[in-house]
Amino acid sequence: MADGKLPVVLLMGPTGAGKTQLSFELAREIPLEIVSVDSAMVYRGMDVGTAKPTPAERALVPHHLVDIRDPAQTYSVGRFVRDARAAIDAIHAVGHVPFLVGGTMLYFNSLLRGLAELPEGDAAVRAQIDALAASEGWPALHAELARVDPAAAARIHPNDPQRIQRALEVYRVTGVAISALQAARRSQLDGFRTLSLIVDVPERSGLHDRIERRLAAMMSAGFLTEVARLRARADLHEELPALRAVGYRQLWGHLDGRYGLEEGIARAAAATRQLAKRQLTWLRALTSTTLSRSSGRARDEMHWIDAGTSDAVRNATALVRTLGGPIIS
Repeated sequence: MADGKLPVVLLMGPTGAGKTQLSFELAREIPLEIVSVDSAMVYRGMDVGTAKPTPAERALVPHHLVDIRDPAQTYSVGRFVRDARAAIDAIHAVGHVPFLVGGTMLYFNSLLRGLAELPEGDAAVRAQIDALAASEGWPALHAELARVDPAAAARIHPNDPQRIQRALEVYRVTGVAISALQAARRSQLDGFRTLSLIVDVPERSGLHDRIERRLAAMMSAGFLTEVARLRARADLHEELPALRAVGYRQLWGHLDGRYGLEEGIARAAAATRQLAKRQLTWLRALTSTTLSRSSGRARDEMHWIDAGTSDAVRNATALVRTLGGPIIS
């Protein structure tokens, strides 16, 4: 169990809302280190299109989980959760406050709600399940799942072979229903006093304007050149997780000759707006529901911060100081 006196701050928000800038401003007031919660910033060589802090900025405020993978590699949510917890412990060890900053909501969700301890894939078991599916059909295997794990079968569609296979595989390997393993998951933040600051620009037109200006600045800073350099690598292709990131995929399509640059930029802007909408939908759901935590949860507060106001930094600093403890006081 983590020491309940040690705080963790989550700084969340839609892309373009100003999370990074706010975190740097807060660093003037609070001894903090940033743990990036961004599925694209983990990749080296993807700097302009991710609005990655510069080496000089990272020298001023320590950053974790930035530039830790090559774009040809994958980076799983499970790996992120383990890495983030290790970073939190390391930051506390030097008397600083961990600020988990970013917009990858899958990562935040996995940190807050925890991940189930599921077994690795078993090729032999999967082959057996595939053979049965070929002879009997996936609906029959869904019926088998309903017998051994009714809860999983209720939420998995009979025409979803990937999830049916995985649920049956887990049961055959462990003898335990996947739904039971998932119900037993535990948040890596249990035992910490946490504060969630949700940065937003309440006027959607204001957020969209920020997104447009941010993308224009990226293009001026060499975003297209960055994508071209990645595309020139023989070991990279656009279906890799790294290169499915918003902006990269659209500019890659332009470089492939599928459409002009102007359309590529317009597609990137539209995709970024759609991403921001999905992020806000998740954040609103987060604040309107009670998260399921183990009894180890010490405190969990959530506050919206209007990034467009002049007192955003002062308000955020005051909220962080309410956590108290020797680190912040």
